[in-house]
Amino acid sequence: MHGLINRAIQSFVCATYGQDCWRRATEAAGLGFVEFEAMLVYDREKSYRLLDALCTDLKRPRDEFLEDLGTYLVSHPNMEGLRRLLRFGGDTYVEFLHSLDDLSDRVRLAVSDLELPALELVECSPNEFELRCFPGMEGYSSVLVGILRAMADDYGALVFLSHLGNRDGIDVISMTLVESAFAEGRRFELGARSS
Repeated sequence: MHGLINRAIQSFVCATYGQDCWRRATEAAGLGFVEFEAMLVYDREKSYRLLDALCTDLKRPRDEFLEDLGTYLVSHPNMEGLRRLLRFGGDTYVEFLHSLDDLSDRVRLAVSDLELPALELVECSPNEFELRCFPGMEGYSSVLVGILRAMADDYGALVFLSHLGNRDGIDVISMTLVESAFAEGRRFELGARSS
C-alpha cells in the first residue's frame, strides 16, 4: 500500500488518539518501525495488520474506524491539500459527486504511483445517487463514506448516506440529497495559497 495512505492513517491516529495509541498498534502489528515514509510502497499485509491492531486497541469495528479516517481527511487542517483537490470537483455537492468518476485519474496526476480503485456515479434521480466502488483496496468504500459526509458539510448540503454493501463484487454507497444549500459551507477559493 502506498506510503501516503499509511501516513494518512498515522496522522489520523496521532491527531485523534495520540502517539501512544499509534506506538501500541505498530508494536502489536509487528511492523518493526513507527513512522511510514510517504513516498514508499509497503506490503498491504502490513497495513491491514496495522488496521486490525488499531481497531482492537480502540475497540472499534474497522468500517467505523475507516469512515472516521475519511472524515478526518477532509475536515482536519492537516489535510487541507486533499480537501482542495476534492473541491476542484465543482461548485456544488452534485458537481463534486459527478467529478468522482475521475478521482483516481486526478490523484494519479498528483502522485503517479498512487492507484485508487475506480469509482462510478449513477444518478438514479436528480436527488438520488449511487457511488459504485470497484475492487482494489479493502475498506476504500468505508473511507469514502466519511469523505462524502465531510464534503457534504463542506458544501453546506444536507445528504443522507448509506453504505449498501457489496453487489456483484462492487461496493455501493447510496446518497440522497435533501437540500443543496442547507447550511453555509466552508470557504473555498480557487486561487488560495497554502501557508
